[in-house]
Amino acid sequence: MAVAGGGKPPAETASNGRQSNTQRAYSELKRRILDNEMPAGYQALEQELAELLGMSRTPVREALIRLANEGMVEVRPRHGMRVLPISAEDMREIYDVLTSLESTAAELVARNGLPRESLETLNRSVRDMDEALATDDMDAWARADERFHELLVEYSGNERLRAMVRTCWDQAHRVRMATLSLRPKPTDSNKEHAEVVDAIARRDADAARRIHRNHRVRAGRMLVEILATHGIRHL
Repeated sequence: MAVAGGGKPPAETASNGRQSNTQRAYSELKRRILDNEMPAGYQALEQELAELLGMSRTPVREALIRLANEGMVEVRPRHGMRVLPISAEDMREIYDVLTSLESTAAELVARNGLPRESLETLNRSVRDMDEALATDDMDAWARADERFHELLVEYSGNERLRAMVRTCWDQAHRVRMATLSLRPKPTDSNKEHAEVVDAIARRDADAARRIHRNHRVRAGRMLVEILATHGIRHL
């Protein structure tokens, strides 16, 4: 809506602009945390982050509140923020939640059925994992593995479930990537993914839930054991 005489823009435009900056601050800070550019224990004042991102403190503050609600940072009055570590106990709790929510997603997808194109997209991610393992490319395997789980949750059609799972994924991301070279070759993981897809194709909701639940239980236990074996208290 135009403003007569070229005066101050309407409130919603200013609000939208701030929201855009808040989203930009949130996305960039989150990326730096997940990529370990801001590792566990990293501290910074609001003003320092604002200067780093080239924006005012208000959107940075709003972004930090959002990241704090997701369990990624601690916001401390007059002291800015601190990136929170993820411990073995944190991972145990996170995988308890992921196991429950993702197995529910697998059940919903199988019960509701998938169009052929979506089923093929899931199968493609499994083939990508197989191809990555054949060349020992663990980074490519990790990307394909993440894509499989993202698709599974997306296809569930449950937006609340998807939002909760995404928060858990983000919290676990640093540990998953840091331990990638320490875990055994995930051949069994690929087989379990293929079995989940097969159950979905057969619309066997009980089997899809059971197979995916066992898959997540095993994966969570393995990550916690890796942390304990290597004496990694937190990341």
